Amino acid sequence: MTGTCVLGVTGGIAAAKASLLASMLVKQGLDVHVIMTEAACEFVAPLTFRTLTANPVSVDMFAEPGEWNVKHVSLAEAADVFVVAPATANFIGKVASGIADDLLTTTIMATRAPRVIAPAMNSGMYANPIVQRNIETLSALGYRFIGPESGRLACGDVGAGRLAEPERILDFVLHVCAGTGRPSLAGLRVVVTAGPTREPIDPVRFITNRSSGKMGYAIAGAAAVRGAKVTLVSGPVFLPAPEGCEMVRVETACQMRDATIDAAQEADVVVAAAAVADYMPASFSESKIKKSSGFGSLELSRTPDILAELGSAKGERVLVGFAAETDDLLSNAERKLSSKNLDMIVANMVGGEDSPFGADHNTVTILCPGAPPETFPAMSKLVLAHEILDRVSAICHH
Repeated sequence: MTGTCVLGVTGGIAAAKASLLASMLVKQGLDVHVIMTEAACEFVAPLTFRTLTANPVSVDMFAEPGEWNVKHVSLAEAADVFVVAPATANFIGKVASGIADDLLTTTIMATRAPRVIAPAMNSGMYANPIVQRNIETLSALGYRFIGPESGRLACGDVGAGRLAEPERILDFVLHVCAGTGRPSLAGLRVVVTAGPTREPIDPVRFITNRSSGKMGYAIAGAAAVRGAKVTLVSGPVFLPAPEGCEMVRVETACQMRDATIDAAQEADVVVAAAAVADYMPASFSESKIKKSSGFGSLELSRTPDILAELGSAKGERVLVGFAAETDDLLSNAERKLSSKNLDMIVANMVGGEDSPFGADHNTVTILCPGAPPETFPAMSKLVLAHEILDRVSAICHH
């Protein structure tokens, strides 16, 4: 991903985590420019960020630059996204009150870029009604907040106030960048299914597949950052919940069927990205099957066809399916598109070098009824999620 990120760092012990975030942003291809408050310099040296970003670090609004420019204006105009992590109660309060008395507050008020704020402070400060009012004020003005998390704080307190983990901030920032300038999904209710299902044989064994859930989670996060009200029905995966999504966690295909059908009743869009097991054991052993007894043959029965059920009662909903194939990609995808009554299907070959299981990227072809197939080059699943939602938005507003 390309673009310029201005990263503001304010004075708190969580400033140490900001250096990791800066490094992660750079690794994603962003050109990162750091603005530090004077208090932040008490916790982390500017040299740390200068080394990680290969860019000068700005602190003093009145320092003479190497090339003359008005620093707060030039950085504000250069930014494609403006992130403040950590953001103290002091910083949040000043911005909410329109106070611009240092380089960071002046620059964030001058920018037109999307602004992401990650608060970090003592739990009592965070719970203070004044701080909450300031957060609500800025949220209403379009500032986006992520975190804080709950846990043990540096002061010894336990509660809400910890800086969101850098990985969580990174994912949110990348979604904000990828979603900027794309159609808003505000007002839409979107249901996304993701991950595999597990069909139990006995208390310790089950049938499953290799789905990582990354594509579905990326779609859910992308829809939420673009304003949709998102319900994510997830099988068992090892991924953090996307920001702004209502999570419904399930294990089996039957549980996913029930949760998805229930959520879909009020949905405008259903994106069925989950890799639901096609078969489940015909019976469940209450006790672990011993090796000595042997399995013999395992009798299987079909699991519910969730997509077919949704398609048969689609109504005005937009229904998107996925086809993960090992051969005859287009013919299999076209057959599924028609038989399941879908508005769109996202097809990809699985297991090869271009689309290995669990990868962060994918190569897909999108098919819609009456339109030629649209094949995309390999791209990150996060960016691909926004491409998919662009086409969902077009169908919704057709």
